[in-house]
Amino acid sequence: MNGSSASSKGVAQVDETGALNVIDLFSGVGGLSLGAARAGFAVCGAVDFDPKANEAHKINFPKTIHLETDISELTGRSLRHALRLNGNSLAGVIGGPPCQGFSPIGKRNEDDVRNRSFVDFFRIVSEALPKFFLVENVPGILQGKFTSLRDEALSLVDAKYAILDPLPLSAHHFGAATNRKRVFFFGYRSDAVDPLTSDSFAAPSHAEQARVRDALQGLPSKIDPGWQKEEQSWQAVGAYPDGGFGRRLRGHIPPGVGDTVALRRLLHNNEVSGFLGTAHTDEVVRRFAKTKGGSYDPVSRLYRLELNGLCPTLRAGTGSSRGSFQAARPIHPTEDRVITPREAARLQGFPDWFQFSPTKWHSFRQIGNSVSPILAEHIFNVIADSIQAEH
Repeated sequence: MNGSSASSKGVAQVDETGALNVIDLFSGVGGLSLGAARAGFAVCGAVDFDPKANEAHKINFPKTIHLETDISELTGRSLRHALRLNGNSLAGVIGGPPCQGFSPIGKRNEDDVRNRSFVDFFRIVSEALPKFFLVENVPGILQGKFTSLRDEALSLVDAKYAILDPLPLSAHHFGAATNRKRVFFFGYRSDAVDPLTSDSFAAPSHAEQARVRDALQGLPSKIDPGWQKEEQSWQAVGAYPDGGFGRRLRGHIPPGVGDTVALRRLLHNNEVSGFLGTAHTDEVVRRFAKTKGGSYDPVSRLYRLELNGLCPTLRAGTGSSRGSFQAARPIHPTEDRVITPREAARLQGFPDWFQFSPTKWHSFRQIGNSVSPILAEHIFNVIADSIQAEH
């Protein structure tokens, strides 16, 4: 595998029974990985070509083997070998291939080379033969112009997997404070997983309804624009919201997951990272002050959050190969400034102990590209409950 490298930290997090190992392709910072780990899966491997994403994923998943490589250079066999899974069962291959070619924010270019990553995901599945696969993308992938691409990808696995219709799911229906919508493609081997339908993944009627107010509760609202260094970004937080949402912001730490420093600072000192400041001109501050919640600043077109509303889909910005543009960030609901990385993470449903890049640019890219771990956990709980015991 050209250009690949494995993490040398610790021992790979492999389920001893071999029944619940998953590999996260296009793993990013680890939204899907966290949801899987919280549902009881062992994230034995993570693959991403972005070194900053890999670096952040390693911090949060120190016992996972990390490969920094282009997935087009992998095969199912080479992947199993690199992750030391040759004789072990593989429960799932999961991931979120690049979505920029399908996104309405982008050009929706049928010839965008990144679109081929969607096909490569299914090629890996066909070669590695896990018990199930789960892949997510933006709703734009369902457009008619991408029908041939979807058909090509699914044709690689349709002979061996029961494949559900695409699942359009919104994170806020599952307890996150964002209305971020994603489409999930799920398939399973009938000899390894009990029958599932689209209804199996529907949001439970008792799901919490978190709002912006809940996501930001306890976080410091006064942010010094001069807080630009990582150590300055660590600040004390206050009381958490009640219920499962609040408990997931502070706890629900899977075995072997989490950075020891971040966990210690949170659990002993109530300190959390990610409070990086942004310096605005006086003119911008005046404009923000006039922008009501639920509306847009007329110049920057930034959306102002409402305390009792939901956060819109957070954008990721672009990587160095696409101009290094910072993501457009929402305006805080009560302060005349844009939100911090930690506030964005809360809105997306990440716990306070979860770590991101220490820079605003990369942290917002990682958060904006991620799946809400609250939504992911629900999906993986359904799958875990349906995996048949190995004999």
